[in-house]
Amino acid sequence: MCIFCQIVAGEIPNNTVLETDDFLAFHDLYPKAPVHVLIIPKKHVDCFQDVDPQTMAGLTTFTQEVARTLGLDQTGYRLITNNGEDGGQEIPHLHFHLLGGGKLKWDHLHEDTHKNI
Repeated sequence: MCIFCQIVAGEIPNNTVLETDDFLAFHDLYPKAPVHVLIIPKKHVDCFQDVDPQTMAGLTTFTQEVARTLGLDQTGYRLITNNGEDGGQEIPHLHFHLLGGGKLKWDHLHEDTHKNI
């Protein structure tokens, strides 16, 4: 069972922001911004490439509600998902990073960025 499934099962505590029957949003333990929340479907889906349209539709509505709950809907936020090993996905359970709480920088995504463009 992956770590996110353990969180959903209540085996690992989390700092919940918002929860429904199908989705969970909680604060990241290692934040990269003043606000850094992870948003997951409770049903295990390995990655974005595997998610069905119905789950994605629900996840979209839920994510918008999380942004409203945190007061980021008016100021702005970044929403990121990493897909697969080369995309930087570390946990094989679909999740989105919602980052906000201030003006966010955009760093180079790869050390060879300038060589490849």
